[in-house]
Amino acid sequence: MAIELTPENKAFIKTHLVDRHHTNTLKWDALDDRFGNPDLLPLWVADMEFKTAQPVRDALVKRVEEGVFGYSYIPDSYKAAFIDWQRDRHGITVKPEWLRFDTGVVNSLYGLVNWLTEPGDPVLIFQPVYYPFANAVTDTHRKLISCNLLDTPQGWQVDYEALHKIITEDKPKLVIWCSPHNPVGRIWKPEELETILTPLVANGIPVISDEIHEDFEIGEQPFTSVLDVADGRFRDGVIVVNAPSKTFNLATLLHSHVIIPNAAWRKDYDSFIKSIHQTEPSLLGVVAGEAAYRYATAWLDQILQIIRYNDGQVREILRQAPGVKLHPLEGTYLLYVDLGQYIPADKIRDFVQNHCHLAVDYGAWFSPQTPTFIRLNLATDPAIVARAANQIVTALQETVPAL
Repeated sequence: MAIELTPENKAFIKTHLVDRHHTNTLKWDALDDRFGNPDLLPLWVADMEFKTAQPVRDALVKRVEEGVFGYSYIPDSYKAAFIDWQRDRHGITVKPEWLRFDTGVVNSLYGLVNWLTEPGDPVLIFQPVYYPFANAVTDTHRKLISCNLLDTPQGWQVDYEALHKIITEDKPKLVIWCSPHNPVGRIWKPEELETILTPLVANGIPVISDEIHEDFEIGEQPFTSVLDVADGRFRDGVIVVNAPSKTFNLATLLHSHVIIPNAAWRKDYDSFIKSIHQTEPSLLGVVAGEAAYRYATAWLDQILQIIRYNDGQVREILRQAPGVKLHPLEGTYLLYVDLGQYIPADKIRDFVQNHCHLAVDYGAWFSPQTPTFIRLNLATDPAIVARAANQIVTALQETVPAL
């Protein structure tokens, strides 16, 4: 295995790993409700088994001990911490006046779809993709259009010919983009982003870019935000949504960002959003986010090393089943694995749950075109990841005699 756990990694795991059973956690305690079996090993929901950084917990404890949780606002110090993180970690330009806030990226997607389109309007996504994208379109009674990604020997790619045809023929009113891409694990190169954005922005089609996984640079490819593609040439045509929640394991503190560089759009957004949202900011989400952006760099670097190790574990173990297909993981902590050479689509759920004894996100949830895929969460105990990969191999050896 190319990457090994260091003594520091092992100490981090010992200190931060949590047994989440019986804590009302969706990932572990809702298995019977969601999968019909409470004894499956869960690698589905995209959160972690690791405590958030100590400075974040300290900031939360200090605020809780004040004992008052009344109405609050988002201070300039929070905005400065976020802007500094974006600049220092990724070289991304964000100005404070561009920032708006919400209770979560998915909630923002629904609001933005309602703001930028009307019922019946076509909205374009790129499947396979995080399934709330499709839900945000269909639940709001818009027309779902997909430019399906191409699964090539070089990895997942955008079908540019199909994109141009969709722009010409379907005339989408909005695009929801994912970068880094969940579930396929791509970090899009600047030249790819420019090729995608050029015809969309030229045709006046707003682009929402979900960049919540930006901090999970797993391979060699650095993350590029749509905000800075071609020296910011597309800023007036894009909106970015992200949050500290995925990076620092803070999902239910309900705090996220909507970044709108276009001044006219911001004014219109502010007018619209107050008609559907009258939500105060999450006090504890802001406290945790500011502390994380200021003091959790070392914590995140440990998490990234563990994810890289877990990625290597899975690949090494699955070599025993050479027909299992998985591309290099560039971004996110989610591995998209194709079992289709061994298991037909109509047998995937039975195989994964009853033979592998795992709870996963199924490829069919992300796209009708990927029914033999499963998505594995690598942001967890390395022992859990190794156990899951070995259970897949064992089940394949028992199911496929020629293996």
